[in-house]
Amino acid sequence: MKLWIGNIAPGTQDEELRAFVKKYAPDLECTKIQRVEGDGSRPAAVLEFSDPPLGALEGISMRLNGMYWKERSLIVQTLIR
Repeated sequence: MKLWIGNIAPGTQDEELRAFVKKYAPDLECTKIQRVEGDGSRPAAVLEFSDPPLGALEGISMRLNGMYWKERSLIVQTLIR
């Protein structure tokens, strides 16, 4: 499973994104970040995790969705792919 995070502040580095997620979900290990193409107004990324505990991604998705970070309200969803 993967985590989709949208409306990320422009210029946010991958390591900042990893650290942000790790702050709220220390048991999750992000193995890959893929940036999602768009028009640039609301950058997004898909984060992949290695062996997340059952329900962990759903929990962090609910926790982070709507959170205000770097002057942006995040949109967070889980992806099953």
